[in-house]
Parts: sequence; structure tokens; C-alpha cells
Amino acid sequence: MLPATKSHRLTLADVVPSSLAALTGRDNPLGLPAADKAVVLLVDGLGSSQLAARAGHARTLAPLLGKHSIIGSRFPTTTAAALATLTTGAPSGTHGLVGYSVLDPVLDRVVNQLNGWEGDKGGVLDPATWQRVPTLFETASVPTYVIGPERYRDSGFTRAVLRGAEYRAGASVADRFAAARATLDSIESGLLYLYVPELDQAGHARGWESPEWTRALEDLDGEVGRFAATLGRGEGMVLTADHGMLDVPLSSHVLIDSEPGLLDGIRHVAGEPRGLQLHFEPDATDQHRATVLERWRAEEGSRSWIVSRREAVDSGWFGVVAPEVEPRIGDIVVAARKAVAYYTQASHAKNSMIGQHGSWTAEETSVPLLRFGGFAR
Repeated sequence: MLPATKSHRLTLADVVPSSLAALTGRDNPLGLPAADKAVVLLVDGLGSSQLAARAGHARTLAPLLGKHSIIGSRFPTTTAAALATLTTGAPSGTHGLVGYSVLDPVLDRVVNQLNGWEGDKGGVLDPATWQRVPTLFETASVPTYVIGPERYRDSGFTRAVLRGAEYRAGASVADRFAAARATLDSIESGLLYLYVPELDQAGHARGWESPEWTRALEDLDGEVGRFAATLGRGEGMVLTADHGMLDVPLSSHVLIDSEPGLLDGIRHVAGEPRGLQLHFEPDATDQHRATVLERWRAEEGSRSWIVSRREAVDSGWFGVVAPEVEPRIGDIVVAARKAVAYYTQASHAKNSMIGQHGSWTAEETSVPLLRFGGFAR
């Protein structure tokens, strides 16, 4: 059976539209009350199950977590796709960032959607057209601001998903909250997007069950508590995340080019270890494609959902898929449902990780939606 594609009533796509609606006193999916200023705090990698499991280390955040304060990320549960959905309100099949790494069909190359906008074969992805949807910052009727690390200010990914907002930087988590407070104090109305990548970084390197991840959570929790205490009645904040995470030990990393036949006729391996997207050679016959798909199901079907592109699109895995986006999606999509991750030998040597995400499990798709200040009323 395939995973339920609508497991949550509300998703990341509802967060920024609701926050903007609150600034004009309009009804909104999240039911946020009217406010003069809004902050959307995005904590990369903070799934609701991980927060619940470390509740003793999050005295500010954990008491706010309950069945009515959980929303959904959508497939693939990866930062590039999820943040684009957050800032456009559109699914990945519409905005076009359908994975961590994605096939560029025109130049026949796989492009990292976070930091690979200039490829080794020449040519540059245009952030304004590759990400196909106007951002909610571009169409907002109020001033909008992004607060994140300086190194992301001029990246292709920033230009793709954050265009339309004024970028302000802070080196540490504390610096970014200070910049947010200063920005709120300088405006009469507006929306701030505040980005915290430190938990995701600790999780990838050490696992979310590590002491390093827990310390990052404690640091975040303290900063949120201090910042929330400064929010005035007309200032509201919501905290959410792009995805959750689960730890996959090295013993559960599967080297797919060591398994006979799994890459027969495969030209490109895209996606990420828990959400592979495999692209056939252009001249692969229908029979060959069907044979390899069934081979994958026979070998890995007990621990992954394995579908063709057509099945993924028809089942709504990527939401509404635009015709020009469809070729970016793999001919075969492999979404892990057990604690496994898929690598080639080369990719494993280059970028193996403990903390993982990208698939459909509850650990990856369920994220918090916590309310502070004027939005907590």
C-alpha cells in the first residue's frame, strides 16, 4: 500500500499565507488572530516526534506541543522542496523543486537544489524561472524580511525561494533573534521569516539522538523563550519546521551499485538517500523499465515504497505537477519506510550521514506549529 498523501489537515503551505492574512485581519487556515507584525520561525529538522522525545530539554517549546499543534510537511521531506512550499504555498510539483538533487533535463545533469545552481557542465539554473511560482514575499501587501546566516544571502536557492524579501543576516542563533527584534522595532507592520539551520546540521553529522543535537535544541529553546517574552500584543510568532528526522546507522546504509541489476540502464541517480529518484537512459525500452522497477520491488519492497513516475504523479506524491516539471521527477521513485538509506559507493564516500529525511514516515512528515505572542491568544 502507498502512503497517505494527505495525512495532516494543515501543511507548510498554509503557514505564510495565514501569517499574511493575520496582518490584514482576514480569516486564515491556521486561525491566527489579527496582528500588526508576524514572525515565521523555521527550525530546520525539528520534527514533532523528535521534540516530544526531548521534551525535558525544551521547557519553552515542548509544553506547547499537542495533537492540535502538529502540521505536515509534504513529499519529498527535504529542505529545498519544503522551504519552497512554505514560501510559495505551492506543492513541489508546481514550484519545481522536487528533491534535494534534481535532474535538469535540458543540460542532462543532476543539480543540487541547495548549493549546485552552477553546474560542472556549464550553464546556470535561473532561480527566477526554475522555481516557477511567485513567492508570497513578492505578492505581499506588507514589507517582508528574511533573517538567516550571511552565507545564504546571495545563493541561488535564496533567490529562488526567498525573492521579494529584504535579507538581513545574523551569524549565531542569538544574533538572528536580535536582528528579528531590531527589525520588529523598526517597522509598523510586516512579516519576518527567521531561519535556524543548526539542529539539522547537528542531526546530519551526529544524529538527532546525539548530545550535540540535544544541545542545539536547548540553545534554540532558550532563545525562543527570551524572544517570545519581548513580543507585544500586536506581534505574533509561529514556529514550524521543514521536516523531521530519523537516525539511520551506517549498518543500514544500502549501496545500490553493489546490488545486482538495480542500476541497469539507469543514467542518473537523483533525490536523496531516503527519497531516491532514478532516471533511465533515454533509449530504455518500456519492457526494460518495467523489469528494473519490478527488480527494485522484489529486492527493497519490504522496506521502501517503490513507484514509477506515473504512479507517483497520479497518487499525488508531488501535488499538482506542471508539465515542464514532470521530467525532473525520477522514472523510479524509492521512498524508504524502514530505517534505511540508499547510496551509491561514490555518494556514500562523499556524503554519508546519520540523521536522515526525505521520505513519508511520520518521523519525517510531522512538524510542530507552535504559537507565541499575539498568535497565542
